[in-house]
Amino acid sequence: MAYWSAENATKAFLSTLKMDQKAKEPSVAEYISALAAGNNAQLMVVACAAAADLTTFALIAAANQTNGNVICIVPNNQDLLASKNFIGEDSNKVKFMIGKEAQEIDVLNKADFVVIDCNLVNHEEIVKLVQIGGGNKQNGVVVVGYNAFGCKGSWRSCGSKTQLLPIGEGLLVTRFGSEMCKSGRSRWIVKVDKCTGEEHVYRIRIPQGKVI
Repeated sequence: MAYWSAENATKAFLSTLKMDQKAKEPSVAEYISALAAGNNAQLMVVACAAAADLTTFALIAAANQTNGNVICIVPNNQDLLASKNFIGEDSNKVKFMIGKEAQEIDVLNKADFVVIDCNLVNHEEIVKLVQIGGGNKQNGVVVVGYNAFGCKGSWRSCGSKTQLLPIGEGLLVTRFGSEMCKSGRSRWIVKVDKCTGEEHVYRIRIPQGKVI
């Protein structure tokens, strides 16, 4: 995950958009897919509060662009079966795990892109595990939390490293262990079209020495 690829981001975004053709406007899944693919993520992990949803499809679309791998962590066997049924033929592109398995910690430490449902009771514990692993990576690890508007606690209050985007039920975006994050060289900007009310989210690079 050493560079940003606009081409990967665009292709993953459009691919995910096709998965939910009934949607009238882009949803959380499209943004997550574009962010993962644009960052050239190689090991993507999603921790679900229940069965897998479109978020897992989003990572599959990103993995198709980056030749990466996707791991989906679900709470129990019932959710595991429901997840495989929901994903269908693409389930062979995902490695499923049950939460609290011993290898879960190892996986989170190795991942370079992690998506967490903030409805998970232990979501902050997962963030801490990722943060520990991210500190050992040259390019860090990107952590995205969805359903974030109802999220309270240390993750939302960890300072400038975390940005809350008004997409869907809220997206928290954090990068751990990256010099880019420490130097403030990357930033998200949200623009609202006053005529249509549509929200547009842009990720910009800030040249060294300049402040926005």
